[in-house]
Amino acid sequence: MAKPSDWLERVRENIVDPERSIIDAHHHLWPDPEHPYELADLWQDTGSGHRVEKTVFMEFRPEYSHQTDSATERGINETRDAAKYAAQARVEADRDGHSDETMVAQIGAIVGYADLTEVDGLSDTLDAHELAGDGLFRGIRNVANWHADEGVRNGYTDPPPDLYAREEFRAGVELLGKRNLSFDAWNYHTQIKGLAELAQTVPQTMIVLDHLGGPLGIGPYRGLHDSVFAEWCEDIERLAQCENVVVKLGGLTMPLTGFGWHRRDFPATSDELVQAHSRFYAKAVNVFGVDRCMFESNFPVDKLSVSYHVLWNAFKKFAKRYTQTEQDALFGGTARRVYRIR
Repeated sequence: MAKPSDWLERVRENIVDPERSIIDAHHHLWPDPEHPYELADLWQDTGSGHRVEKTVFMEFRPEYSHQTDSATERGINETRDAAKYAAQARVEADRDGHSDETMVAQIGAIVGYADLTEVDGLSDTLDAHELAGDGLFRGIRNVANWHADEGVRNGYTDPPPDLYAREEFRAGVELLGKRNLSFDAWNYHTQIKGLAELAQTVPQTMIVLDHLGGPLGIGPYRGLHDSVFAEWCEDIERLAQCENVVVKLGGLTMPLTGFGWHRRDFPATSDELVQAHSRFYAKAVNVFGVDRCMFESNFPVDKLSVSYHVLWNAFKKFAKRYTQTEQDALFGGTARRVYRIR
């Protein structure tokens, strides 16, 4: 998944505002034999200079470690694995020589996978996640990213094009709200209108939009950054009117956004990232407000293009335009509230 470390190390920067407390609102862990990213890898990244104290574990392809179970069982087992990672982190943090939380960032919340269309058994599935999560389970992500063009890859669950509109799916998202659980939405910018319609039907459920709604820059959108941004702005303004929606600022270094960072001889600097991505961050903060925005690394997916310390430098440089109180919300306060991180 990630570029070789020597490629990433071609750009090394001094850490901006190293004392700022951070909650990384979105990362993955997996034991995939070809591209593993496990707890030690996460700690290497979170310990690269920034003060990352807590993180949010996000589901991703649970079949990597549980190939023989049903999809429901794989999701539950992934939540159980995440809880074990969190327990291991707590032990490491208490050991001599490992008291610095920038070296052993603590997993403060877990978002698992469940098929929200399976309404009949969903309560039992959520009960199982709650038990497996050891007090850290906070919600479900059931990816919806779909596009008709073959140049845009669909989500790993192969979602249908109308997932957000399906009655059974909406019932599943509604049940999350009744149980004080959130729904993480991963879709492309072409689906933001559909997410807004979903959010209006389930006003009691907290919905978290991942990766700024996935503005595409590949397939039929290659080279059309300005027109995509204009369309994205219009739809993001509509979504922001739904008070039960918050948004994660990140994910823009993924190849699907079309910036091409992963193809360069040298990785991007934080200044280059700020110049290319700021208009998306600024628009989101403008329409949602800092109390409904949070920064995320999306590691190790974004590690294909950028190192951890450079990415968070870029976030910090962008955020200098805001007050210290507003930065506190963006770098941790919003994530702490939404995911109930202690």
